[in-house]
Amino acid sequence: MNTNNELKTKHQQMLELLDEIAHTGKSLGIILQDTEDEQVDGRTVKVNGKRLVNFTSCSYLGLELDPRLIAGTIDATTRFGTQFASSRSYLSITLYKEVEELLAQIFKMPVALSQTTSLGHISNIPILVGDNDAVIMDISVHATVQEAVSLLVERGIHIERVRHNRMDLLEERIVDLSKKYEKIWYMADGVYSMFGDAAPLDKLKDLLDNNEQFYLYIDDAHGMSWAGENGAGYVYSKLSYHPKMYFTTSLAKGFGASGGVLAFPEKSSFHRVHDYGRTFIFSTQLSPPILGAIRASAKLHLSNDITLYQAQLMERILYFNETAKTLGVPLHSDTDTPVRFVALGKPQVGYNMVTRLMNDGIYTSLCVYPSVSYNNTGIRIALTRHHTIEDIHNLLTAIARHLPEVLVECGSSMKEINRYFKL
Repeated sequence: MNTNNELKTKHQQMLELLDEIAHTGKSLGIILQDTEDEQVDGRTVKVNGKRLVNFTSCSYLGLELDPRLIAGTIDATTRFGTQFASSRSYLSITLYKEVEELLAQIFKMPVALSQTTSLGHISNIPILVGDNDAVIMDISVHATVQEAVSLLVERGIHIERVRHNRMDLLEERIVDLSKKYEKIWYMADGVYSMFGDAAPLDKLKDLLDNNEQFYLYIDDAHGMSWAGENGAGYVYSKLSYHPKMYFTTSLAKGFGASGGVLAFPEKSSFHRVHDYGRTFIFSTQLSPPILGAIRASAKLHLSNDITLYQAQLMERILYFNETAKTLGVPLHSDTDTPVRFVALGKPQVGYNMVTRLMNDGIYTSLCVYPSVSYNNTGIRIALTRHHTIEDIHNLLTAIARHLPEVLVECGSSMKEINRYFKL
């Protein structure tokens, strides 16, 4: 058993490693930077006096600059002010009822609107999971889901993790745990935020259909808007409804606004979360400007424009995947999602590559420990409708051009990358 001194030493070692990573990133101008733009165009940012094509925005459809959303924000602000500082357990501002009704049309399920998806999980999960239930988390499920699940520990609820997207291992655990527990909950993402790969929804549907005690809790934050009928998301494009699927998503990415959506296959859980979920009681509500943006975006999603925007983004995604394959750029997955991940391996390779790209006028997200395993460093690329085909071509040709030199300078190789990522 570890002594307190040993635990403190390990904790201190971890903090020192994180200090080193943060210092390196800041000193290279890679992380914790501020933009210098006085007005944004969605495509580029100005950082340290240099204009860069920005591949870090999760506003996949570029709706943050849509005139209809901006007008909706201005209208709501003019009529209702900058905030309505009350708990929803007492009063919800006028806009909420209309907004939740519009969102219910998109998802075709009862919907509760939370301040953020993270706060939504905190209200949702402790109510949904019963004392005689068990929870299995995909090892890569979003950190905000894992944090909400940690609230179940004090109730003594059984919690375990399973290897990423391993449905065979998941099924084994369902069969075993079903002998001891009432419901078996699997917590997963629709589109995984780091690597851009997707949950195997066809296999999950089979598990739902064939295992009475199995329930799915799925977060589709990075699948929202760019896929599905009415932009309801990637999950809904594959599995629009199941009586044992509880669905969450974010309005702060592809939707172009803010807030989180909690959708329920039945009304009893909806009322419990909506009426006395802890963050619905103890947090103030979304501000009128945000509600105005949500209302405008919801109406856009219910129009024909959303399918046009989805097609435009998909054209960019397919071009990216095809070009990366042609150029030999090592992608973690080839799924058709706007989250792309270039596998690089050692942190030093990542620092070197991202710095070179910035010198070329390209800004990307360096993914390094602790957001990924130490030797699973890479570049996370977010594609949006703001990007041109030329932007994507320039990005990929730059990566392909620099990669051989970077690997030599850092004492690495493609063989090493393939081994670290099991490509």
